[in-house]
Formats: sequence, structure tokens, C-alpha cells
Amino acid sequence: MEMKPQIEICCMQETDYDQVKELWMSIKGFSIRSVDDSREGVVKFLRRNPTTSVIARANGKVVGSILCGHDGRRAGLYHVCVREEYRKHGIGKRMVEFCLQALKEEGLSKVSLVAFTNNDLGNAFWTSMGWTKREDLNQYDYTLNEDNICTVNE
Repeated sequence: MEMKPQIEICCMQETDYDQVKELWMSIKGFSIRSVDDSREGVVKFLRRNPTTSVIARANGKVVGSILCGHDGRRAGLYHVCVREEYRKHGIGKRMVEFCLQALKEEGLSKVSLVAFTNNDLGNAFWTSMGWTKREDLNQYDYTLNEDNICTVNE
């Protein structure tokens, strides 16, 4: 019988950045932006949303993370991930629940996220959590900063 790892779920702090970035870099297919996901970009996000982002730790090491923030009206989850060897232990679910509770406490009533269509594992996770796939809208992006280059981990 496989034992579940002891996992601590807590608010992400600025000091967690190095371990969170290392986690992001370890995940195949994970997309990183040069400006938004830099230390400065993440610190700016955390300062704007100090209670809503989350990490999961096992033995002092970050094994999961979610950037979660809002504009006062709508919220979003970004960069939801769990280190591969820690998946299927309920860590992602616990982190999402943490974020949703934090958003409720701040008075938010709607939260959304983007899951790439080719992310079968992620899409199955969101469906199993009861999230609704929207078919009634298109998502558009407009680049304001050409230096904010996206790279995908191989």
C-alpha cells in the first residue's frame, strides 16, 4: 500500500519564488513568460494578491503551486501545477480549494482559468473538479510588451 506524502498547503510568499520557478521549469509543456513569470512579475502579482496564491510543500520542497488573483470582480487561476511524482494524491484539489476559499473570503463570486486544449491531464482534472468548459466565448490576447516572450518547456 502506497503512503500519501505529508503535504503542507500554505500561501505563496515572495521568498518561495526560486522553488516555484524550479517547479515550473521541471514540467514538460509548461509555458513561461519572460516578464510576467520573472521574479519581479511574480512579486508584483503576489503583492497585489497577498492571500490567494498557494504552494504545496513536501519535506520543505515546493511540489505544487497556483498563482491566484483577482481584480475585485473576477478571479483567475494561473500556472496550476503539481510535480509529476506527487500527482494523484489530492494535492491539486487541496490547492484549488485553498484558492477558492481565499477568494470567497475576499467576496469574489466568479473564477476562471485557461487550460490548453491539448492538456488532456489538466482538462480531465478540471472536469473532475466540477468546472464548466465554456463553449460560448472566444479568448483573445493582445500583446502590450513585446519583450514578454513565451517559452514552453521541452
